[in-house]
Amino acid sequence: MQLQLIKRAATAASENPPSGLRGRWAVVAAAAAGLAMAAAFPPVGIWPAAMLGPALLVLAVWGKKPLAAVFLSLTAGVVFLVLLLTWLVNVAWYAWAALAGAEAALFAVAALALVPLLRLRAWPLGVAGWWVAQEALRDRWPYGGVPWGRLAMSQAAAPTAGWAGIGGPPLLTFVVALAGACLAYLVITLLGWARPAVRFRAPRALAAAVAVVAVAVALAGDLAWRWTPGPGPTAVVAAVQGNVPHARNLPKQLRATTVTANHAAATIALTRQVRAGRRPAPDLVIWPENSTDIDPSQSAPTYQTIAAAVNTINRPVLVGAVLQGPQRNAGQLWLPGRGPVQVYIKRQLVPFGEFIPFRSLLDRFTSLPNLQPVDFTPGHRAVVFGVGKIRLGDVICWEVGFDNLVRSEVRSGANLLTVQTNDADFELDGQMGETLQQLAMARIDAITTGREVVVVSTTGISAFVAPDGTVTAATRTWQRDVLEQRVPLVSTLTPADRLGAWPELTIVALTILGLIWALAAGPARRARARRAKVI
Repeated sequence: MQLQLIKRAATAASENPPSGLRGRWAVVAAAAAGLAMAAAFPPVGIWPAAMLGPALLVLAVWGKKPLAAVFLSLTAGVVFLVLLLTWLVNVAWYAWAALAGAEAALFAVAALALVPLLRLRAWPLGVAGWWVAQEALRDRWPYGGVPWGRLAMSQAAAPTAGWAGIGGPPLLTFVVALAGACLAYLVITLLGWARPAVRFRAPRALAAAVAVVAVAVALAGDLAWRWTPGPGPTAVVAAVQGNVPHARNLPKQLRATTVTANHAAATIALTRQVRAGRRPAPDLVIWPENSTDIDPSQSAPTYQTIAAAVNTINRPVLVGAVLQGPQRNAGQLWLPGRGPVQVYIKRQLVPFGEFIPFRSLLDRFTSLPNLQPVDFTPGHRAVVFGVGKIRLGDVICWEVGFDNLVRSEVRSGANLLTVQTNDADFELDGQMGETLQQLAMARIDAITTGREVVVVSTTGISAFVAPDGTVTAATRTWQRDVLEQRVPLVSTLTPADRLGAWPELTIVALTILGLIWALAAGPARRARARRAKVI
């Protein structure tokens, strides 16, 4: 009798193997997933860790009930986003905590959909699709979305990056997350864990083959698509980094006039070098965002300072300006002898930076609205600046992470892109995360669009990014500098720009269908399990 009981116990153990990590080990795996994802992004920049993040998260939530999966995903999200957004502490510790906490909460709630997707037979595809879907949600909601932390944006220096040129950042996220999910599939198979609620174990050789193929496909991105230079028009572009006062306690007016004077002085110094034959004459000069925080139309000294620099260099200059009536964040094209002739208004405003959501409500119990006393007014259309052969598309700072905005400039005819930015508030105390993460986004944008991207910052890092994502020149931070290069003017569209939003929409739609299938199959699966117990 005892021998039969032992045999039954052994049989039951073999048919019902352990199905996931237990207790604190699941929490450790979730925290490790967050650490891996954070390490994939600058300033650490270990890009293969982007595959480990999804793999570790799957191992953490495998076999768990929905609420446990939410808690574990929240753990991963908090670790990831708190580390990713550390540079926000230079603005305010509560801004850092609030943004990281809100984004981690969204990530955790989305895990409710991850649990049923893991029941699918082809669950690694479900995991990859879920990753794209939850990023799509966080990119759009709330308050217009937060594009920081997408897996694709950690891959600027990786051989995976070429997938962005085929299907945009969503496709790149998909293949990276799929590689991670397939690594988890291999580990789960080797450990003998059953799929949640299903007694099925894949052969180890199959799991190993699937993992190898998925990782190899991800790493073949640059073989699948990589821009190669060819004959075509070019232009010489100068990027002016005038620098700003390091002290934050200067009177606002003095700080603003000093910043504008710095950029004017750097441009005039460039003129001397051009006249001396030490540098070529540029076809276009670009100043960064906030190179004037005083509306030139309302300040004669500011207008005269900018006009003097433009007239001296005798070339078109794109100036980052704050305009009034209403308040707008703008890129103004100035021509010698004519002043400002064309303007692009920033379309995607920064919540709690350029506008305060629920201002009237928050005014009742917090001074937070004082951070931005007057909300900025957004623009509503792409603008392409025509400067000779150049058709310049402009995105301002935060907008670099929004695929639709960058794509709209290219689809409107831009053959060159610029990112005007002001990183001064985020780089104090040696913080480099924000500017390096933003540069990584610009590199992915270059690959996605096949365009040269000129990143121009008040304090650095300013850079020229080639259409293949390579940084060909860059400044250091907190110093005045002028970069100048001959850049290609590319008019052809990449597959990603031709496809537009369709890759993301397709992946999200298929993931939703997979989720519906998994949820619908749940009752039938439980009924079969009950019948099996009766038998």
